[in-house]
Amino acid sequence: MTHILHRQIHASLPVAAGGKGIELFDRDGRAYIDASGGAAVSCLGHGHPEVTAALHAQADKLAYAHTSFFTNEPAETLADKLAAGAPQGISHAYFVSGGSEAVEAALKMARQFFVETGRPERRNVIARRQSYHGNTLGALAAGGNEWRRAQFRPLLIDTHHIDPCYAYRYQKAGESEAAYGLRAAQALEDRILELGPDTVMAFVAEPVVGATAGAVPAVPGYFRRVREICDRYGVLLILDEVMCGMGRTGTLHACEQDGVAPDLITIAKGLGGGYQPIGAVLLSRRIFDAFAEGSGFFQHGHTYMCHPMACAAALAVQEVIARDDLLANVRAMGEHLSRRLVERLGNHAHIGDIRGRGLFMGVELVEDRSTKAPFEPKRKLNAKIKREAMARGLLVYPAGGTIDGVRGDHVLLAPPFIIDAAAIDAVVERLGDAIDAAVA
Repeated sequence: MTHILHRQIHASLPVAAGGKGIELFDRDGRAYIDASGGAAVSCLGHGHPEVTAALHAQADKLAYAHTSFFTNEPAETLADKLAAGAPQGISHAYFVSGGSEAVEAALKMARQFFVETGRPERRNVIARRQSYHGNTLGALAAGGNEWRRAQFRPLLIDTHHIDPCYAYRYQKAGESEAAYGLRAAQALEDRILELGPDTVMAFVAEPVVGATAGAVPAVPGYFRRVREICDRYGVLLILDEVMCGMGRTGTLHACEQDGVAPDLITIAKGLGGGYQPIGAVLLSRRIFDAFAEGSGFFQHGHTYMCHPMACAAALAVQEVIARDDLLANVRAMGEHLSRRLVERLGNHAHIGDIRGRGLFMGVELVEDRSTKAPFEPKRKLNAKIKREAMARGLLVYPAGGTIDGVRGDHVLLAPPFIIDAAAIDAVVERLGDAIDAAVA
């Protein structure tokens, strides 16, 4: 009997007992290739000696100091490093304990920015359907996953949602990518005008949609047009890179590949690689200056913000990634992963789409390829794939509700940046076998 309230109360879970490199081991000694990095977290894999050494060293010096009394060296150094590598205009970092906290803080920053600059009427948030921005109430309100929102709707602030840029489902026959991108972005301008430009505070979006849709990248040109629309109407652009950022797509920030710089970026998962809980908001100089020249503080805070141990872990993770040029490996192995998925699953009767960037790939399952009709939710196909994959010593991240929170299934792959071609080959073959068994 367990006294933990687990995610699934009646699930019988193996006990994780260790990890090394790209593998995790259960208490019975069985090895699993961690092909999802947990939930796109373990970018350096498990048991990296330099990260664990950094944690030991920091624990010997300082484990905790409250930010109302002190700053600390790991947090200051990490902020310097992140600001140096951030998109144009980003100047400061605000450290929290995870992605949901980061999104929550970013929403509050957006609101306070307009209060500080004399525009308190700006309150509306626009996001996209079938997005995920976290499970705290503000982040959940911003998110567009209807299944997650449904029972908590009475507690959520009013937000507004437009369709995602999801070419497999929304691009019309004969429509070019460029034309589709402009049409998808136009939905944002239409909603701003509908709400009243002077009332809109922020647009929130994932550059590559993560767990709710399965690594869906925007088509080229979409985010450049979104940036233009936000600038035209004075709306802040918040890019949620909690899952797709910090190197996961082959560049440090996913938005680099879209050619845009946001006003606020939320990061987490790959920031600390799972060695400690950490997230951050990266904010632009103009938002920082509004706070500094106005009230002089950000009206928000958490007990564990700027945690020395968490920042030391994240700093070590980021230093290893830079020193070992692991983003080059993400790009190279990402191309190999994409190619192998197409070879193994591209003609599969129940694979509708293979997509993503770098080591952030999604496979969408359909019952009928010609109509793109999904499997019935009652089949719980994603759960079957997870079970069949684990039986083969493989950890992937399947999910249901790909299309609308209820219908559709996908599998998300986000292996560690240190993975090699042979391991990717093993991942793809085991995944293919698991899908075959699940749909049989």
